[in-house]
Amino acid sequence: MELDRIDRKILQALQQDGRISNLKLAESVALSPTAVLARVQRLTKDGIIDGYEARLDPVKLGLGLMVFVEVLLDKTTPNVFDAFKAAVQVRSEIMECHMVAGGFDYLLKTRMTDMNAYREFAGTVLWQLPGVRETRTYAVMEEVKNTTQLPIN
Repeated sequence: MELDRIDRKILQALQQDGRISNLKLAESVALSPTAVLARVQRLTKDGIIDGYEARLDPVKLGLGLMVFVEVLLDKTTPNVFDAFKAAVQVRSEIMECHMVAGGFDYLLKTRMTDMNAYREFAGTVLWQLPGVRETRTYAVMEEVKNTTQLPIN
């Protein structure tokens, strides 16, 4: 789908503030509120706008430790991949799971209260996930950049 300059401006504004009023959004892109609403509805219908959510401060919610985990599976067969993916979906500590190319199969992003909580998670959950043969853990010492905003050119 082709996005024109105004569509891109709308997407940029919504990424910066998903709660912006339709009136303010219309003012920022120099269109009528009706025209902007129609564009937002089209962008949503076409799946370009995937949804809206609040960004929460993990530290203030007691989840200050971010840990990335490389996971190597014992077999790379469709049934092992499917079982692993299904098991990951139900674990709230696992925020992201990406199948990757390279020296391991999946990269997980997790959030925990502290290192003791991670050790408990690793022992009772991580090693119990289907097909896990090996893991490597990377505890984040400093979060330098964290954004969900996509570059819109």
